[in-house]
Amino acid sequence: MFPAHARGVSCRALIFCSVLVVAYVRAADPSTEHPRLGQDFRLGSPALAMLWIAPGTFLMSSTHGAGDDTQVTLTRGYWLGRSEVTQAQWQEVMDYVPTPSRFKGSERPVENVAWATAMIFCAKLTERERVAGRLPAGYVYTLPTVAQWEYACRAGTTGIYAGDFMAMAWHDANSGGETHPVAGKQPNAWGLHDMHGNVAEWCADWYGGYPGGRANDPTGVAMGQFRVQRGGGWDASGGSCRSGFRTWSPSNHGGHGIGLRVALAPALAAKPAG
Repeated sequence: MFPAHARGVSCRALIFCSVLVVAYVRAADPSTEHPRLGQDFRLGSPALAMLWIAPGTFLMSSTHGAGDDTQVTLTRGYWLGRSEVTQAQWQEVMDYVPTPSRFKGSERPVENVAWATAMIFCAKLTERERVAGRLPAGYVYTLPTVAQWEYACRAGTTGIYAGDFMAMAWHDANSGGETHPVAGKQPNAWGLHDMHGNVAEWCADWYGGYPGGRANDPTGVAMGQFRVQRGGGWDASGGSCRSGFRTWSPSNHGGHGIGLRVALAPALAAKPAG
């Protein structure tokens, strides 16, 4: 959490500070398999690169000025997958059951995954790493919250996209009607690939309105009908791939444009699974 004397600092300045922290750590030790706060790491099995996302503040909104702008402060750092979960990673964690994906390929993102099944993947990965002695105290592998996802997607930016959209995203105008191997496009400023396009990514939250004002570590409404997806996919328009855009589906719904990106984040109080 930022100290009291820093709360009057502009949102942009706070974000800039976070960018400096992330950039510094990223160069330090990218090869370790053991998560250490403030450092990137890479699991050997499955081969999964996780990038450290430092605490910070940003403006979260579907459309800035729409009345639901929320100044969000994430008080604890977390890790986020450098890219979307691939079919090879999915099969390794899920005991080599056949991939549900329509577009086959070991390095393509897994898709046609329901929210509930994505959470099973995260639970299995958490247990594997707990048994291996590599799970930081109080952290679990999970889907990112909406706030964690958008903060990482924006990577210090405040515009519609986190950079050059065409250079960063596979979407309806350039995908050729299919997914593509992960990390084939330009990453954002924090090194994350495919935050725009390729497949839409499940988030932990129920779909609901933003609180407005200021919020620390928001996790969405307590109960709802639909779970949130972010980022848009290979079949999405540019407007549906915006940093602030959300869509939603029932938690038992998959789809050929829906996958996941895993987070290693502080464990949240349990909410109804639905």
